[in-house]
Amino acid sequence: MRGYDGGLPASAPGGGPGSPSDVFRVLHVCTGNVCRSPMAERLMRHGLALRVGAAGAGIVVESAGTWGHEGAPMEAHAAAVLTEFGADPAGFVGRELLDDHVIDADLVLTATRDHRAQVISMGHAAGLRTFTLKEFTRLVRAIDTATLPDGSVTERARALVQAAAALRGWLLAPSPEADEVHDPYGAPVGYFRSIGEEIQGALDPVVTALTGVTATV
Repeated sequence: MRGYDGGLPASAPGGGPGSPSDVFRVLHVCTGNVCRSPMAERLMRHGLALRVGAAGAGIVVESAGTWGHEGAPMEAHAAAVLTEFGADPAGFVGRELLDDHVIDADLVLTATRDHRAQVISMGHAAGLRTFTLKEFTRLVRAIDTATLPDGSVTERARALVQAAAALRGWLLAPSPEADEVHDPYGAPVGYFRSIGEEIQGALDPVVTALTGVTATV
């Protein structure tokens, strides 16, 4: 079932008013929700499982597209790349980005600056919790993770987002291009592989910071 991530139903509310504090929802956003955001979703789930196993169940990782192909399968090349990384592409179904997805999310990570702008334009006080993936990685690298709480993974995740938001105006990208993950739709599998490596490289320090556990080779 799509959105199921270790025992919590996809419909469980996340960051919205009155939502349970033991669930932290991450939403990856691209255009069609068949290439970049599905790879980011499944690679992040895989990274959490490798580091903390069942303890990462409180972090629910999902994805959607600003022009999402509702009900569509993941692109075959994207699924193949996930398998190469050891992640599971099974059961994925594309979604169009809706207001409820943004309302529920505690952290929104987008493929590009345009996607970030589209999410923020939807309202719902999304500005402080919406970043491009590479932007968030850059900010996370600058945070002293020793200052994050030692409690649950979800407490740590919320503190990490707050710290990243506080740094955003001070730690700018060297160029606009530095915050972009390009669309591999229609490209050969080799280009999908390079985008998968790019996404994985950006996610690795994020997942490490979220969990406090470094990936083992």
